[in-house]
Amino acid sequence: MQRTENRGQGTEEGAIEQTPRRRTLRGQTITLAHGSGGKAMRDLVENLFVATFDNPELDALEDQARFDLAALDAIGDRLAMTTDSYVVDPLFFPGGDIGMLAVNGTVNDLAVSGAKPLYLSCSVIIEEGLKIEVLRRITQSMKQAADAAAVRIVTGDTKVVPRGAADKLFITTSGIGIIPEGVDIRAERAEPGDVIITNGFIGDHGAAIADARGELALESSMISDCQALNGLISVMLDACPDLHSLRDATRGGIATVLNEFAESSSACMYLNEAAIPVREEVRGLCEILGLDPLYLANEGKLIAVAPRQFAESIIDAMSAHPAGQHAAVIGEVREKPAASVILATQFGGARIVDMLVGEQLPRIC
Repeated sequence: MQRTENRGQGTEEGAIEQTPRRRTLRGQTITLAHGSGGKAMRDLVENLFVATFDNPELDALEDQARFDLAALDAIGDRLAMTTDSYVVDPLFFPGGDIGMLAVNGTVNDLAVSGAKPLYLSCSVIIEEGLKIEVLRRITQSMKQAADAAAVRIVTGDTKVVPRGAADKLFITTSGIGIIPEGVDIRAERAEPGDVIITNGFIGDHGAAIADARGELALESSMISDCQALNGLISVMLDACPDLHSLRDATRGGIATVLNEFAESSSACMYLNEAAIPVREEVRGLCEILGLDPLYLANEGKLIAVAPRQFAESIIDAMSAHPAGQHAAVIGEVREKPAASVILATQFGGARIVDMLVGEQLPRIC
């Protein structure tokens, strides 16, 4: 981003006084000029993004955000960084939108390392013709999500592409956070005897996106679980500072996360189907479409692996938090069969839960 200045004549002859102002954003739709690097782009950046996100790092309008290392060092001893792109269709869905998704998704990717998320960047690729009011709604949603997660969006970039070169809007967010000393959360740390925990109903986001596309004419509306999980993870770490493994279960659902844990730790993730929380509406949708809720995307659910002796205290702590009211132990880690995920079904049998092959639903996040 380039710094922009509004210069006015001072009281003394020859003096220049700088008076900050927000530029006026004209028109109703995004044009190629909004990505040209000229006045239209500066108007868009200042009026929409800078004015909405409104924090000292971004207001400086430098090409980078700058931080005090001493302040970061006081929080922990390691830096966590992540990045992700969001291309969801439709842009707005019950329970959220692409902007909320972009903030919460990156916050959660930081938080599952045990880090305290602090700062995000935001890069947008906008298709020519997108209504400015739509972009404004999404920007405001990002600000609300960032405030709720106690993070700041401090730098970014804007590109505009011709009609047909994108699908309305793509957002990329990157984030940094600080991992406190002593926290060591890694997939390879899952070990036999540990319990497997989730914070609530699975598959809500994938089901909500399928429903929002309007092709199923379902009577009951499904709502995405899109939410930031850093607050929940903080109380989990208070209850058990030695969480072994932790991931948010997004694309590929909890089945993918558990397969990643199994491969990294060379252990068996053994699940109890009856203990896995699934809403009846989601289960019904899966039956209609031939889907498996274990593979449906989530945007506010995590899978944790923790020592068995802490299970009760972790569940109690999670249940007292709004994002963990339906927390449950859904399985355990076993030694064999190594590097596998096994589901004990409600009918008394067992089956292998493999990695997702192909895609169940396109453009879900």
